[in-house]
Amino acid sequence: MGRRFIISTAILDLAALAVAVLVGLAFVPDFGQGVEPIDVAPLFGAMVGGAVVGSYVSARSWGEGAPRPSYGRAVSIVSIGVSLTALAVVTSRMYWSRPFFVITSMAWLGLALAHRAYRRRRPWAESIVAISNEKELIEDLRSAPHANLVDALDPRGEPPTRPFPPGTVMAVDLRAVLSDTMAQYISSVHLAGRSMRGFTSVYEEHTGRLPIVHLMEGWELTEPLEAKGVYVNLKRAIDIVLVALTAPIWLPLCGLIALVIRLDSNGPAIFAQERAGRGGKPFTLYKFRTMVDEADANGPQFALPGDDRLTRVGSGLRRFRVDELPQLWNVLKGDLSLVGPRPEQLPFVDRFSQTIPFYTHRHLVRPGVTGWAQVNFGYADNEVDTVEKLSYDLYYLKHVSPWLDISILGKSVWTVLSGFGAQ
Repeated sequence: MGRRFIISTAILDLAALAVAVLVGLAFVPDFGQGVEPIDVAPLFGAMVGGAVVGSYVSARSWGEGAPRPSYGRAVSIVSIGVSLTALAVVTSRMYWSRPFFVITSMAWLGLALAHRAYRRRRPWAESIVAISNEKELIEDLRSAPHANLVDALDPRGEPPTRPFPPGTVMAVDLRAVLSDTMAQYISSVHLAGRSMRGFTSVYEEHTGRLPIVHLMEGWELTEPLEAKGVYVNLKRAIDIVLVALTAPIWLPLCGLIALVIRLDSNGPAIFAQERAGRGGKPFTLYKFRTMVDEADANGPQFALPGDDRLTRVGSGLRRFRVDELPQLWNVLKGDLSLVGPRPEQLPFVDRFSQTIPFYTHRHLVRPGVTGWAQVNFGYADNEVDTVEKLSYDLYYLKHVSPWLDISILGKSVWTVLSGFGAQ
């Protein structure tokens, strides 16, 4: 079902591009016309090729997660398609029209967002029977938007007597001790062709989190991470290229934001703070000041919703996450990656390392300007929230890939453009 969902979404995106081309032709009727007919087929081919590549990258970035209509993915697909088309125009010098290209791109993005908005009204869901006694994890799974939890069975109890709907997945907790009758039941339904998967695997797919209570010694994280060492090491070069290419956009924006901050309140525009980097090594992180000057004079504190230390401008900067833009300099220096666990203040790291199991594992990779926990959870303002946020960070460590990073960047771009989803 998930594969059908992804394929149908890609087809709808290509159909949206076709309609967008017609819209562009309607607004620019003389495109391709003149004394002699001009061949516009190469431009159309480049646009279709860009759309196919964007859809392929998006499909690969689903990884093991449950698919859903995502606005961030629409932005990513259109951005990739438009960028590749522009690259083809520059390198081949094919005929093109700027008004046509702009109108078509805007119409494509609008239609891609529109069909996702419609499909989100009836999101894809997977029917699941959980065989586990982890009540909190079962409740997390029950509240997941794409998990239809049909039943939760006690591993040591008696098997159910009623049949479950066709296509229902049996999620078995491999750490649980099974009663003889339950073990026989699981074996029989498996032989009958019922889909059987590990409970933790299903939990990760649908929640985007790692069940910390199921970790034993941390090798469940280090082994998958070591297997992806080539990409983890290559990320540094990718970060530098992306930051350099986008410098004409973010540098002027940084200058404008710095000026507005100085006009709004007393104090420097840039706020510097010591944070923990890869391996726990301290570094100086830069961001735009969003609070009154000397806000941490009484020691480090969590930022709370409606914090009276926030300035008028700072509240808006946090909503759209643009207060993080100066950290692109940290990326160039090598302190940060574009994507990774968010770096925490040193006193909090010292505290959480003692009180939260596996907290230090988030330092196995270079921290990021944005991350999986950031786009799914947002800011943590207490230790309980920090544990929940850690479950997202550890999920990222286990599943790190170029496709997951692209998905995170797409969601982050959507947050910056819309302010939606920021926390």
